[in-house]
Amino acid sequence: MQFLDQAIEFKLLADHATLTYAARVGERDLLAFCSAAHRAERRLVALWGSDERDRDTKFGYALHLAFDLAEGLCCLTLPLATNQPEFPDLALIFPAAERMQRALRDLCGITAQDGDQRPWLRHANWPADHYPLRRDTPDLRFETANEDYPFVRVEGDGVHEVAVGPIHAGIIEPGHFRFSVMGENVLRLEERLGWKHKGIERRFVGMTLADGVRLAGRVCGDSTVAYAWAYCQGAEAIGGTLPPPRALWLRALLLERERVANHLGDLGYLGNDVALSFGLAQFSRLREDWLRLNARLFGHRLLIDRVIPGGVAVDLTAEGTLAIIEQCQAVAAEVRRLKKIYDEHAGLQDRFLSTGRVTPQLAQRLGVIGLVGRASAQAWDLRCNHPFDPYEQLAVQMAIERNGDVAARALVRFAEIAESLRLIQSIAAGLPPGVLRTDVHSAPERRGFGWIEGWRGDVLVALETGVDGKIRRCHCHDPSWQNWPALEHAAIDNIVPDFPLINKSFNLAYAGQDL
Repeated sequence: MQFLDQAIEFKLLADHATLTYAARVGERDLLAFCSAAHRAERRLVALWGSDERDRDTKFGYALHLAFDLAEGLCCLTLPLATNQPEFPDLALIFPAAERMQRALRDLCGITAQDGDQRPWLRHANWPADHYPLRRDTPDLRFETANEDYPFVRVEGDGVHEVAVGPIHAGIIEPGHFRFSVMGENVLRLEERLGWKHKGIERRFVGMTLADGVRLAGRVCGDSTVAYAWAYCQGAEAIGGTLPPPRALWLRALLLERERVANHLGDLGYLGNDVALSFGLAQFSRLREDWLRLNARLFGHRLLIDRVIPGGVAVDLTAEGTLAIIEQCQAVAAEVRRLKKIYDEHAGLQDRFLSTGRVTPQLAQRLGVIGLVGRASAQAWDLRCNHPFDPYEQLAVQMAIERNGDVAARALVRFAEIAESLRLIQSIAAGLPPGVLRTDVHSAPERRGFGWIEGWRGDVLVALETGVDGKIRRCHCHDPSWQNWPALEHAAIDNIVPDFPLINKSFNLAYAGQDL
């Protein structure tokens, strides 16, 4: 890698999507690599672990880390001792690693030395010595118990705590937010997530590559295309398969339709959170029409199971192409009018501007990504930085704002809707002819990676097969892992009634990062 002084032997893995480098390293080289990557302002993409005791009695576990580098995706593997699997606390270098390390301890019993040892996923739902992702752990159910979780407390005259959740008044997913406040001003916010743990990573084990995509597409329902595509990239890399050009273009069309649907919904709810019910009504109408066309043309409102290994399960007719182009033009005109209303609405702007700010400096330090990062001047979008086919030919224009507040996050959404509508029309008009899929055959003892820019940010899927060619390990990483800690900072010095607005402007996944 360009920033490294020491020699590490990297292997270039076969991957049609983006260059992926992999290496096994020792603890000293790992720390040197992390420090060099941090100095070069590169990002930690994901951190996970695996039980390797059936392969190696001495190094029975492994720590895996994925990094964004100028050359592509880099995956380092640190072998860990069977009797005491532990590694240095990497959150000292990359703060985003902290919660991933805590989840790894709960799931695999692999511990970060001197790191935060509080549980993240267990919630007293299983014993402290029960590790679901160890290969010899039986499938057991335990009685739930009350948990005395050690929240960090703020002391002082006039300081009190406000506990919100984990069960909320609406249909929002469960998450606990512990506010330390003085009056209505937030001094500190601490999150407690993990209430949606479903055992998905364990469920992947033993599945065929063909079956695994259905589970991957259900990791996070509003990002089903992104997860399914990332999974398919990994599966296709394992099988040495390149999808047909028409399939890749259709995948991009579905991905952009997923992006538009979510941004339309968010802009409506942001308006509703500041009492502009007109905004909710109008954006909800646009989103509903958008989803109905999905159902009519592709057979599913949310596009679940449309992306499959080797290609896609749906095609687009000439009539469908015309309907998509007409809808994009109509939506573009309406969104422009609605943006003008949002821009000129004094009450809305008063609530949006300077609320929930994440400065560019803080965003860089925390490794904030996706649309939240781009609203804080973090110029990162896989479609631009590491364009995968067909985005190499589409010249995506990245939406960037600098103020990092609710207003900036709304502006990024408006800009990304306009750009996605342009991309969808270009894709629909330029679809290459050809077949929709190619057969994907598994191979034993292979690894493949998928890396896709979903609407929240980049989604990573790390896929590995065993000796039987079935899935040995599949780790899916949601961009919300990086961005949830930034929400805690964004709430500071704001008032409690503004938190729902700040939270919605981030719109992070509860379930997507809780596997």
